[in-house]
Amino acid sequence: MAETKVEIASKVTIKPSSPTPNHLQHFKLSLLDEIAFPPFVYVPFTLFYSAPDHEFPKISQKLRTSLSEILTLYYPLCGKIKGNKGNLYVDCNDEGALYLEARVPSKLSDFLKSNTNQQLKQIKGFLPLDPYQPKLDDEDEDRLITAVQVTEFGCGGIAISVCVSHKVCDEATVASFLKAWSRKAIGEASEVASTLRPHMEASSLFPPMGIEIDLNDMIGEKNITSKRFLFSENSLCRLKEEISKGSGFKPTDVEAVTTLIWKSGMEAVRTAEKTHKSSSFMTHAVDIRGRMQPPLPENSLGNIFIPSFSPLLEVDEEKKVELQDLAEVVRKTIEAFDGDYLSKLLGDSQQLNEILESNLQKLFLVTEKGVPCYYFNNLVSIGLQETDFGWGKPAWACPAGIPSRNVILLMPAPSGDGGIEAWVNLNEHHMPHFESNPLLLQFASFVP
Repeated sequence: MAETKVEIASKVTIKPSSPTPNHLQHFKLSLLDEIAFPPFVYVPFTLFYSAPDHEFPKISQKLRTSLSEILTLYYPLCGKIKGNKGNLYVDCNDEGALYLEARVPSKLSDFLKSNTNQQLKQIKGFLPLDPYQPKLDDEDEDRLITAVQVTEFGCGGIAISVCVSHKVCDEATVASFLKAWSRKAIGEASEVASTLRPHMEASSLFPPMGIEIDLNDMIGEKNITSKRFLFSENSLCRLKEEISKGSGFKPTDVEAVTTLIWKSGMEAVRTAEKTHKSSSFMTHAVDIRGRMQPPLPENSLGNIFIPSFSPLLEVDEEKKVELQDLAEVVRKTIEAFDGDYLSKLLGDSQQLNEILESNLQKLFLVTEKGVPCYYFNNLVSIGLQETDFGWGKPAWACPAGIPSRNVILLMPAPSGDGGIEAWVNLNEHHMPHFESNPLLLQFASFVP
C-alpha cells in the first residue's frame, strides 16, 4: 500500500447522553494511577473492519449515538484531568470525548496485505491524536482524556481508533470500554447496564499517596524504531519445545516469547556496543484484577497492574545464559504478585512502600546508569479481537509503536490461529542486530 494521507473530514465533541450526578463528579485516582504514566501518554488502539453493509454516514451516526450513551457509564472518560503533581483527579464535568471522522482512498485489503514496516508507518494516521505527544507546560494539567477517530476506506472498510489517557486507565480498561461501546451500538443495552458497567473502586483499594514518579524522559525518545514480529502457533510450539529441552520446564506462549525477545535483545546490545559483558532487567506489567482476593471484575477502571521486575541479570563470556535459564526467571517474575502477596500488600503500607522503593532503585539504574530494561506488556487476553459493532469481529486490532526503548507489546496474531505478534521498540542502532539474530529468526517472521 502506497503511503496515503488520511484526511480529516469533521471534528466534534460527543457528550454523555445523561449528565453525571454531582456526587460522582470528583473521581479520585488510585495509587496505581499515580505511579503509572504521565498525563500526556495515551493508550492507543485501532480496530480495522471489512466493508460493512451500510453507508458511512449511517455507521458514523450509530457510533456517535452509542458512544454518547456508553459515556454515561464511563463518565470519567469524558471529563478532564486536573490537580497538581502528585494530587491528580478527574473532574467528571461531561465535557465529552473528541470525535473525528476521516477518509482514506485506499483499500483496507491492500493495507492489511502490506508488509509490517509499512503498516507501522501508516498506523499513526488513523489515530485521533499523538498518543505520546511531547510534554506540555508544567501548569497545563487540564488534559483531554478520550479521543476517537473513525476512518472510512475507499472500499467501505472502517477503522475505529481510540486514545484514552493512560493516567486514568490501562489497556484492559480501554478494551472493556470498547466492548461495552460495541454492545451498546448493536442494541444490547440491558447487558451493558448489568454486566459491563465499569467497576470504579481502585482508589479505595489502593488509596493515593501523593507519589510522583518522573517517567518523562522515558517517553518520546529519539532514535527509537518500532517493528512487528509474528509468532505462529506452530513456531510457538517449536519454541516451547526448544526451551523445554533437557529441563522439563514447560513455558506458556507468553513466557516463551518473552524469553526469546529478552535474550535476543541482550545479545543485540552486546553486539552493537562491542562488549562481552552486559546486564539487564526484565519487567512485566502484571494485571492484578484476577489475582486479587476476591478477584476484581475484568472491567475494573484504572491502572490495575503492577510492574514486576526481575533480578538484575549479568552476562559475560564465562557466564552465558540459555533460554531455559531465562524462562524460569520470566515465570518467577510474572508470578511474583499472587493472591496471597497482594493481600499482604493491601494490609501493609510499609511493604508496599518497600516495593515502590525497590522499583525506583531499579528505574534509577535504568535512567541514570544506562542499564537496559525490557518492558513487556501482555495484551493477548484482553479481548480486543472480540469487539463487534455489528459488522463482525475486526480483521485486525493493534496498538501503535512507542517512542521508548525496549518496550514490547504482546498481542494475539491477526490470523486467529493462536499465534502472537510482538511490537518491539528498540534503539535504532540495536534493532538491526536484534532482527538478524539467528535464534529469533528460527521462530519469528515479518509476514502479516
